[in-house]
Amino acid sequence: MANGQNNDACSLCERIGLRPLTRENVFNYYIPLHGLVSYGALSVNVMNPQIIPRILPKKDLTNVFLISSAVGTAFYIYGRPHLKDVKTNKRVSYAALGGVLFSMGSVLAWALLKSSLAEDNALLATLVGLGTGAAIVKVGTEYIKDVDSLKKN
Repeated sequence: MANGQNNDACSLCERIGLRPLTRENVFNYYIPLHGLVSYGALSVNVMNPQIIPRILPKKDLTNVFLISSAVGTAFYIYGRPHLKDVKTNKRVSYAALGGVLFSMGSVLAWALLKSSLAEDNALLATLVGLGTGAAIVKVGTEYIKDVDSLKKN
């Protein structure tokens, strides 16, 4: 019975896209996934800074979201196939640069977008933040996958 329940749990994990807890999955899937969640929270926090303190007890989590987003992005970049043959120190540099530029560039874009929206429309600002964040992630991951596909095996 316990074995059947374990199989049910594994198939549920597979259906919702969760991977087994291995070292590779932690570094190349779960840390980037945490960064993605932080990136979404960062988009909301930049576009509608009043909402996060209502949900979470700490007053300002902007830096936490920013650092988590940058770290998650860096781990995502570091683990990509097109960088497998690059020396570790260069790979770390490329990943760190990519993570910081991606996250900080998004913050700048959201700040510019926010300044162009009506100040009294928090819902619109939140939706614009989430929508543009999703679009940026989609284009960024497609780009990385295309670069990965150019690597010869």
